[in-house]
Amino acid sequence: MEKFITHGGIAAPLYRANINTDVIIPIKRLLGTERDGLGRYAFEPWRYYDDGLENPEFILNQADYRNASILIGGPNFGCGSSREGAVWALADFGFRCVIAPSFGDIFYGNCLQSGLLPVVLPEDQVRRLIAGSNIFDIDLEARLVIPKGTAPLPFKIDDAGRMKLMQGLDNLGMTLRRGGEISEFQNRDRQARPWIYE
Repeated sequence: MEKFITHGGIAAPLYRANINTDVIIPIKRLLGTERDGLGRYAFEPWRYYDDGLENPEFILNQADYRNASILIGGPNFGCGSSREGAVWALADFGFRCVIAPSFGDIFYGNCLQSGLLPVVLPEDQVRRLIAGSNIFDIDLEARLVIPKGTAPLPFKIDDAGRMKLMQGLDNLGMTLRRGGEISEFQNRDRQARPWIYE
């Protein structure tokens, strides 16, 4: 996955509580669909009318936000089912970061696995971001959200999640980086307990 160290872009405000994963990517779009291309179905129930035409009222269909790469959501963003496809759809749409007062736990973990930075900020700060400039810089190394023209806002992220994003590695990638240590352990263990390997 792509490394995340710093990112600058347009932030789209979608401040609604309890935006669930079925709205982010309907389950029907995860059957026989490759991971690439899911972005066109992100928020499908809100982005399109039943006849497939775009809903011009939806924020991501508006000219100022079509190229947004930062999403500002409401409390409990990504709640509902544990589908990893919700994160894939957001990433494929072009989002690199989602800012919200809180996230569904599994969704938050899936973000870290797929290169999408989840930023938790207090609700009053999130509302202030929406009311201000829609141009942001995100500095993961410094743990700062930097809205254009206002003071930076610090955020917390655990060291392991931060390292994965900055190095562009998911859990498997982190494990593979330790291939030498794993081989050394197996060689020692094969000598100490040969019956395990028969």
